[in-house]
Amino acid sequence: MKLAIAITADPKSGDDGLGRAFQGFALAAEALQHKDEVEIVFIGPGTRWPAEATRLGHPLHGIYNADAAVRGASCGCADVFGAADGVQTAGVPKLKEHALAGTSGLASLRRYLAEGWQTLVF
Repeated sequence: MKLAIAITADPKSGDDGLGRAFQGFALAAEALQHKDEVEIVFIGPGTRWPAEATRLGHPLHGIYNADAAVRGASCGCADVFGAADGVQTAGVPKLKEHALAGTSGLASLRRYLAEGWQTLVF
């Protein structure tokens, strides 16, 4: 299986955001155990997660660091949501495949759909 997981949940939204991000990472971990091809992409306010999840003691820290599926964060979204520095500090690649006027480029979810990936949004 090819599985794309887009995390849009905002870490600033409390338990709801944490729960959605946690479930996305848990699904990625399970899929990797089954040798599926998995990519996690942070988009929208979800681009704030790399800075949060890399902090020692954060509830997602262990699962985030164990997950080799993180592909990157949408560059334009990171700019809009004030997460560009956090994305860079966390060492997460900035994705710009979708050129969109007025932005520095966005991650392309269409690419996953066009290539037949199962695509889930958390």
